[in-house]
Amino acid sequence: MNVTWLDLADDTPFGLDNLPYGVFSAGGAPERRIGVPVGDHVLDLTAAAAGTAAAFAPLLTGGVLNPLLAAGPATWRDVRASVTEWLTERRYADQLRPHLVPLAEVTTHLAFDVADYVDFYSSEHHALNAGKIFRPDATELPPNWKHLPIGYHGRAGTVVASGTPVVRPHGQRKPRAADAPSFGPSQRLDIEAEVGFVVGVPSAPGTRVSTADFADHVFGVCLVNDWSARDIQAWEYQPLGPFLGKSFATSVSPWIVPLAALEHARVDGPTQDPEPFEYLRTGEKWGLELAMEVRLNGHLVSSPPFATQYWTAPQQLAHMTINGASLRTGDLFASGTVTGPERDQRGSFLELSWGGREPFELPGGVTRTFLEDGDEVVISATAPGPGGTRIGFGDVRGTVVAG
Repeated sequence: MNVTWLDLADDTPFGLDNLPYGVFSAGGAPERRIGVPVGDHVLDLTAAAAGTAAAFAPLLTGGVLNPLLAAGPATWRDVRASVTEWLTERRYADQLRPHLVPLAEVTTHLAFDVADYVDFYSSEHHALNAGKIFRPDATELPPNWKHLPIGYHGRAGTVVASGTPVVRPHGQRKPRAADAPSFGPSQRLDIEAEVGFVVGVPSAPGTRVSTADFADHVFGVCLVNDWSARDIQAWEYQPLGPFLGKSFATSVSPWIVPLAALEHARVDGPTQDPEPFEYLRTGEKWGLELAMEVRLNGHLVSSPPFATQYWTAPQQLAHMTINGASLRTGDLFASGTVTGPERDQRGSFLELSWGGREPFELPGGVTRTFLEDGDEVVISATAPGPGGTRIGFGDVRGTVVAG
């Protein structure tokens, strides 16, 4: 654990072992700047790098992370080492203090321009639950599920910053008992608590990215809420899969935690049987021990454990490119709903209410099956750091408003 001249609380999720990156504005000024949260402040990295004449300073002037993302691992290491030095060496204190902005006074923005968005379906517990909810007689996973990471292409233009209101989507719905579809606002609006991975270094069309090259391309990790209109989705998804029921909003957390901050969180993923094809095999631990929490209107309703995910991020990346599809700077791919084996570890309201048939309770005698207008959902997570510290991700939050 690094020692700093800053006055940091021992339990801060934004200590020097974290140093995530984001984009912020402050003081009513429209200018967006690159920032690194440290304790209760955000270091204005744009200003700090310019003031120290750092070689990477030009990468931080555009109000978006993409130039830094594209620069690659050597630059990522250089920036991280420089920020660590600035915050640990007392000789930089007077120079940097003017660039520390109270965290409570900043407005965060979408940290990167999203190039493409891919969502996976990689929790075995979630897949089994969904199968039982939609097909009560189902006892097994789809036949392809343990052979490849199932996913679909989402809509990059509706990936939004944490805090952006989520407008209830309209579309066609057809309950099972209905004779014909109807049109109107979704009545089964849901969340999906997920973990996202942000691509920095692109790849050329026609090439494949191996699991061993994961850290050469992926910059960092964020939290994702892939909002879902279950009734619209159920009517539209056959035979081509998710479309309007998923494409209206995907919220991401404000801070991108670099892979370098997660060394102590890396664990083996679950045993995979059957053994996957060679292109999906990994030689490194890339399961991540993230403790996630989902709150509805301030009340904890679920604690999904990310380490239970069957398919890991390097496997997802390898599968995403095995056909020669290229990566672009700013690509976002997400884990799919994170769900554990216990009831209080389910990462969607679909599962928490068992398809709406078993309302779950909130304090004060309130119950929910799916989201109502005015509901606020907040997803947070921490990971183990060195010396018993915790690495924080910042919240991804959104409030439902009537469409």
